[in-house]
Amino acid sequence: MRKIEHIGIAVKDLQNSNQLFEKLFGNPPYKEEEVASEGVKTSFFMNGPNKIELLEATNENSPIAKFLEKKGEGIHHIAFDVENIEEEIVRLQKEGFILINDKPKKGADNKLVVFLHPKSTNGVLIELCQEIKEK
Repeated sequence: MRKIEHIGIAVKDLQNSNQLFEKLFGNPPYKEEEVASEGVKTSFFMNGPNKIELLEATNENSPIAKFLEKKGEGIHHIAFDVENIEEEIVRLQKEGFILINDKPKKGADNKLVVFLHPKSTNGVLIELCQEIKEK
């Protein structure tokens, strides 16, 4: 894991939260997109070298909707940048970590992603991210 790629924050209303974080950081989000397979709309903010992802559920069965129902708005996950996601999956499974998805899938912001289950990471949802390279 090379660095923290971003911190994900679950929100009930993306547009209202975008306004709040724009005031906080003094900049608008640099990107908004929907990841239909995960039932989520996202926006991304840069704050110096740090990236914040806001996540809003697009349906009641999405992981974000379930998180909001159970815990309310707040930090949802910490994502780490990795050079080779396949190698990290193998390494972490050998170390005993439980993966939510053991095959990388396309996530937001042009990334391949995989999640580690909070049961194996002291209650913190960890996301691994690898930039999708253009062919």
